[in-house]
Amino acid sequence: MDDLQNWQYIAAALIFVWTGFVRSGLGFGGAALGLPLLLLVVDDALVWLPLIGIHLLFFSSITVSSRMQHIDWAYLKKALAIMIIPMLVGVFGLLTLPSEWVVVFVYLTTLFYACCYLFKFQIRSNNRWADHVLLMSGAYAAGVSLIGAPLIVAVFTHHVVKEMLRNTLFVLWFILVVIKLSVLWSVDVNFWWWHHLWLLPCAAIGHVVGLKLHDHLMAGDATRFKQVIGAVLVLICMVGLSAQFENVL
Repeated sequence: MDDLQNWQYIAAALIFVWTGFVRSGLGFGGAALGLPLLLLVVDDALVWLPLIGIHLLFFSSITVSSRMQHIDWAYLKKALAIMIIPMLVGVFGLLTLPSEWVVVFVYLTTLFYACCYLFKFQIRSNNRWADHVLLMSGAYAAGVSLIGAPLIVAVFTHHVVKEMLRNTLFVLWFILVVIKLSVLWSVDVNFWWWHHLWLLPCAAIGHVVGLKLHDHLMAGDATRFKQVIGAVLVLICMVGLSAQFENVL
């Protein structure tokens, strides 16, 4: 991060504006929709995940600090009991798997989300076992790269009322990220603290805009918005995967 070219700094700043917007606007997806872009700038997830994680802690704290009564604590505790072990397994994978494998995992997982958005396929949870599979899969993906939100949201949407959904998810992300960052800190992963000084304001801009548009986005089904995101993400993932395969060959 200390020796990037000018275009990389500019790209990173704009992407963090985007992640802030998505996170506060939809209540989820900042990492899932931002990390694939960031990996085109520097293709190492361990560079970006501490930065994304610290931002998520900061902004989720601000968002829910005055809304603690609008959180479904009962379901949150139930879901965490299911998710904690897969989450830790995912973090272990992040630290032990080759960086290239993690990058490919991010792109393939995001490509799946992108296709769901593009073709209006909704990830659904219809029974208890499906709930468990989605929560565990989402927790593992969150452990590896913080991109498990769409799988987790598919379950929470059916168990948490709409008015409490975003705040409940923010608390969930806060807890999961605290666990993840604690593990990364314990193994001396670089958190790039100085870079927060210029990236936090970028994310703040997106965060404020997202808060203003949240009610508008939630008023409808946001289908068209997600379709556009899906189309762009498909292109980004194809470019990213092509670059990775070229490196291997």
